[in-house]
Amino acid sequence: MSELSAQTIRTGLPTRFVGQTVYYWPTVGSTNDELKRLAEAGAPEGTLAITDEQTAGRGRRGRRWIAPAGSSLLCSLLFRPAFLAPTQVQQLTMLCSLAAADAVTEATGLQPGLKWPNDLVLNGKKLAGVLTELGFEGEELAWVIVGLGLNVNVDFSRHRNRWADLSDTAISLMMAVGHPLPRLPLLQSYLTKVETRYQALRSGRSPRREWAARLTTLGRSVTVTAPDGTHRGVAEGVDETGALLLRRADGQVMRILTGDVTRLR
Repeated sequence: MSELSAQTIRTGLPTRFVGQTVYYWPTVGSTNDELKRLAEAGAPEGTLAITDEQTAGRGRRGRRWIAPAGSSLLCSLLFRPAFLAPTQVQQLTMLCSLAAADAVTEATGLQPGLKWPNDLVLNGKKLAGVLTELGFEGEELAWVIVGLGLNVNVDFSRHRNRWADLSDTAISLMMAVGHPLPRLPLLQSYLTKVETRYQALRSGRSPRREWAARLTTLGRSVTVTAPDGTHRGVAEGVDETGALLLRRADGQVMRILTGDVTRLR
């Protein structure tokens, strides 16, 4: 298994700018937090922050992200999308989720689904999560950071005492294919696919339709736990901003920007 480092990541990487500037730490609090500081200091678009272990990794809504050292891909990418309005930033989450899913398929033949708003799922369990954060200069969007946590070589079923809440809800690539996988080619594939999709977005080709088509959430009866309460209905679609369109039993359609989805059937 190849060790990750700034040099090994860049060696043979065919991208023009994504992943060509790399900051690697064996252990760090959070790659998103480190990349925020680098972004404020002027780091170029495409900068990659990556680590083997996060001590303060987090998912959406402040949840802790748990991964044993050296077991996962824990990285963040910096974008400076001056061509996007703040309401369009979810498209970066979409394209990074699609790129991660495609990289997994290329490496393993597995085909992860996407769960609204930002997860990769496999066999009904969480394989990866994406966390997107924004920075502004005045009212102008200055940067966007998209963090990825992808479970590669960890077996949650062997650590039920330590991760009781994860053993039934999380999965890794190793658990799915039955053997460990090298992280470097998976990472390089992800970076390459991100750049290809980002260039397409620059040219006006939104990833929304493809992202929506691969959402396992749509067409299902779901419960959504949102900041304003819990809602039930059928997940009918997503709009241009990535918001979930939920048709309630009374026929009204709710537009939900963020929340946790549980499928009822």
